Amino acid sequence: MSAVDDEIPSPDTSLSHKLTSKTELLNLKLYVVIAILLAAILAAFLLVFLCLRARRLSRRMRVKHSSGSIPLVSKEIAEIKEPQPRPDPPPPSAAAEGKTGNEKSKGADVLPSLDVEKGKERSREGDVFGWGRWYSLKELEDATRGFSAENVIGEGGYGVVYRGALQDGSVVAVKNLHNNKGQAQTEFKVEVEAIGKVKHKNLVGLIGYCAEGAQRMLVYEYIDNGNLEQWLHGDVGPVSPLTWDIRMKIAIGTAKGLAYLHEGLEPKVVHRDIKSSNILLDRKWNPRVSDFGLAKLLGPEKSYVTTRVMGTFGYVSPEYASTGMLNEGSDVYSFGVLLMEIITGRSPIDYSRPAGEMNLVDWFKGMISSRRGEDILDPLIEVQPPPRALKRAMLVCLRCIDLDVHKRPKMGQIVHMLEAEDFPYRSDTRSAR
Repeated sequence: MSAVDDEIPSPDTSLSHKLTSKTELLNLKLYVVIAILLAAILAAFLLVFLCLRARRLSRRMRVKHSSGSIPLVSKEIAEIKEPQPRPDPPPPSAAAEGKTGNEKSKGADVLPSLDVEKGKERSREGDVFGWGRWYSLKELEDATRGFSAENVIGEGGYGVVYRGALQDGSVVAVKNLHNNKGQAQTEFKVEVEAIGKVKHKNLVGLIGYCAEGAQRMLVYEYIDNGNLEQWLHGDVGPVSPLTWDIRMKIAIGTAKGLAYLHEGLEPKVVHRDIKSSNILLDRKWNPRVSDFGLAKLLGPEKSYVTTRVMGTFGYVSPEYASTGMLNEGSDVYSFGVLLMEIITGRSPIDYSRPAGEMNLVDWFKGMISSRRGEDILDPLIEVQPPPRALKRAMLVCLRCIDLDVHKRPKMGQIVHMLEAEDFPYRSDTRSAR
């Protein structure tokens, strides 16, 4: 019995033999392979745990960010960093101590980040934003020689325009907005939003702006040949330098600029104050539509009801004046009046003329209905236009001032009408029949 027991190995001896025996995996012993597997499983569990923890942390950060704890900074607005504290700040002056809280907060009503102190720091660096530059009040005062009367080049109900020369030698037009009943702040917001990024060869570009305290100013590119009103109604002599071809060039360029505002932007921009004094001219008689202070941004809706009619008497469409209903058709009507002014050389409202000729639109339609269209041409035009070209321009005027706003053409269509040689179109003749 004892001999048999000696031949049969014990369980402990058999297990030890198996653990120490070599395997086919890289000729490693069995206990080494088991240790490697256990280490791999442990590492996998640790990796999964770390991934779950990182995901929970990321969710917490996103919730904190969206809840408003971390402010969002627009990509279009440069982040303004607080200036580093100086070791020995100078004592405040008596003038600075005398400022009230209301005076310090005036500049923050429109753009809180553009107060006086931050503006001074930024003006030293010459900050340039995506569409323009911020100017300090001191820079513009120096450019316009203290806003002297000699540098005034235009004045309207919403501000005075000065000619200015910056330190780099460039000439600009500085529009100092009136601060009456908050209109300066409102116009400042509208103009900055409407034309800050608008770039078109027939629109005056905005270079920059200034907002310090109650001051609101806009800096435009300078157009050096006056405006259309000066050339149409000023003392230009017995013969106007605005030939028929130049007048049509001005009309077509203005129409292209307005077509871009109506059809090339989203949201669209309705100018609301189209008139000859807002059409600037360069030395080559290229028109540039200016003064977007009355611009109204429109969304996808076709019209917008406003409680306050804004515009210039004689140019405002009847439906806008009576109901306050505003859309791009209002600009089309104003352009029609402007085109009549270009053709006839007459002002929209002229109280110095006889009773039947004071209102340009009524006189114009009366002349057309009595078949005296050739008599409406500005007598200062030396070379008469071809009869077909004059007729084409007159028909465009009549279509623009149609009392039914839905029958008025779009500005893009007006461009084609003025440029087309075969207008009136045959399709219009067929529809009339």
